[in-house]
Amino acid sequence: MFQKHFSADGVAEDATRPMDMVGSKIAPRSIPRPGSMAAQPHILIVEDDSEISAYLSRFLRGNGCHVSVARDGRDMDRLLADSRIDLIILDLMLPGEDGLSLCRRLRVNLPIPIVIVSAKDHELDRIIGLEIGADDYLAKPFNPRELLARIRAVLRRSGDTVEGSGAVDTRTLVFNGWQLDTLHRTLLSPSDTQVVLTSAEAELLTVFCQRPRRPLSRYQLLDLTKRRAAGSNERSIDILVARVRRKIEREPGKPETILTVRSGGYMFTPLVTEKS
Repeated sequence: MFQKHFSADGVAEDATRPMDMVGSKIAPRSIPRPGSMAAQPHILIVEDDSEISAYLSRFLRGNGCHVSVARDGRDMDRLLADSRIDLIILDLMLPGEDGLSLCRRLRVNLPIPIVIVSAKDHELDRIIGLEIGADDYLAKPFNPRELLARIRAVLRRSGDTVEGSGAVDTRTLVFNGWQLDTLHRTLLSPSDTQVVLTSAEAELLTVFCQRPRRPLSRYQLLDLTKRRAAGSNERSIDILVARVRRKIEREPGKPETILTVRSGGYMFTPLVTEKS
């Protein structure tokens, strides 16, 4: 089956491939939709390549998503102002403000899940993307079915509560003057300032608050935050911990709230209480 995929510089190339890749000449096919997501999540694709964005739009619409497309940061800002967006698919190499800058800016004020898709496939690029706040990172070329699976996983994590033994999620947990609303996933600082959390950050902090003063290995944290099922690895937990530390520690370089455990994990040190 002859199909079209995209090289690192964005040039379309013909190749024989065993599966439909982004940019394929084959019409996108819908696939069954398992799991519980919003009935029709609104996905914003920020991509300057019109062929890729058109292909992804058709594929995602065929799989129950409402899709909007932005060519650059200006278009993205306009659509965010006018629409309720559930998730952003963000390319890195964009005209004007690049994708990393957009992701960093979005993370200051908005908890919208972000999945980066980019021809930059080096591990360092992925680490940087995750460190600045992306929920997932997928290198081009990719199978659109994998992108759809990752979108569903991120949306489940952002919409579901964290499961744990005996855990109650409809409550506010208090530690060191901070207040974490585990239902709405909002964080209030000791000075009553709301701190924006991504879905992944809120999930990790909830896991820590539900299991204070207990060493948790990276493998345990992957399971408890459901990130192992989404294909994440131990390094993604380190990145996520670093992001949370920057938001709650007085000195992130000398953490007192989330300590690193020698055996290969982390421990949440504060006493945690439930707000009455």
